[in-house]
Amino acid sequence: TANEVAKLHGGKVVLSPEEAISNPKVDIVYICTATPTHTEFILMAAKAGKAIFCEKPIDLDINRVNSCRKELENYKIPIHIGFNRRFDPSHLSAKQKKDKGEIGTLEQMAITSRDPSGPSASYLKVSGGMFRDMTIHDFDLACFILNNDPIVEIFAVGERLFSAEAKEANDIDTAMIIMKSKNGVLCHISNSRHSSYGYDQRVELFGNKGMLISDNQTPTSVRKY
Repeated sequence: TANEVAKLHGGKVVLSPEEAISNPKVDIVYICTATPTHTEFILMAAKAGKAIFCEKPIDLDINRVNSCRKELENYKIPIHIGFNRRFDPSHLSAKQKKDKGEIGTLEQMAITSRDPSGPSASYLKVSGGMFRDMTIHDFDLACFILNNDPIVEIFAVGERLFSAEAKEANDIDTAMIIMKSKNGVLCHISNSRHSSYGYDQRVELFGNKGMLISDNQTPTSVRKY
């Protein structure tokens, strides 16, 4: 399979991560491997002087994350973690309009995040659970929108309603989270591992002078749920 992909895209097949990362023709390393390997490959790439993109999470153990971060201070390389929703054109526009004061003072934020279908049981068993694997995107987006207004209270509830894979992995497939920021902004996150109508990503920002909605992108304005 690797040879077929390499031939299709003009790539080169190597037998180890070390060989790929140390190749002088490689400028950027994309780390999209299993979570337990992330810190190892991050530091390997940093020592080789490569720019790094790493899928979230860096690690399931915060001590390993902090250790990795501290060691990275020794290397002058760019690193980006795979939180993509900050760069969604609509989400970003809503955030920028909020920052400009177009809806006044932010009072409430609602984030909907539903995947089309859930992952396999083998993946779920090593994912760290739904909150650290899926909701982590919504936590990041909420922090991004709130800027320097940190979350100070959180309540979360989860349930397993439909997924046999989640049952096998002792995980949940549905969740709701309520959070409050230091300035009193209330945030609601709604999560599901499945959605019969496809990928569902929406953000609503409610202020004292108006509301901003970043909705799902569709070819037309017709809506059917």
